[in-house]
Amino acid sequence: MRVIAGRAGGIRLDVPKRQVRPTMDRVKAAIFSSLGERVIGARVLDLFAGTGALGIEALSRGANSARFVDHNREAVAAIERNLAKTKFDGRVLKRDVFDFLRRPVSMQRFDIIFADPPYERTRDDRSFTDLLLESQELVRLIEASGTFVLEKRPSEKISETELWHVVRAKTYGATEVLFLNRPA
Repeated sequence: MRVIAGRAGGIRLDVPKRQVRPTMDRVKAAIFSSLGERVIGARVLDLFAGTGALGIEALSRGANSARFVDHNREAVAAIERNLAKTKFDGRVLKRDVFDFLRRPVSMQRFDIIFADPPYERTRDDRSFTDLLLESQELVRLIEASGTFVLEKRPSEKISETELWHVVRAKTYGATEVLFLNRPA
């Protein structure tokens, strides 16, 4: 796993040994190709950040800032090492994503929000994807013109929601990437 393009292009990223499913380089390249110029100057939030690869890629391509949220201690340590390797500043929070959404550290809004939640289900048999799509708190954290990039399993059907409009959906092997916006 590496940073694909930009100022840190080619730098290899550390990956925690367990409980992480990093976004493949070809999927990451497709995501950033779709985002294009929107990344430049953006404020980015990387939820279920894992290695921090999406937020770091955004920083490498000109994003203004990135905040990373993951509850796993090994993932947080890997993100911090990866930020040091790439010489980027980013705020890393060791917190449960849904706790963070309920009680963010500030009411800063983000231009791009990435989420690559676990494919497993929650303890109460809910889909992490559905929980994100139903989250009023998540909607409050994104700019009106912002983009929510959500990775999920292709076989996972999403519930209808009035909170998000699917602009684009593309499948890459075992990953489907949804680009969502707030309805007008």
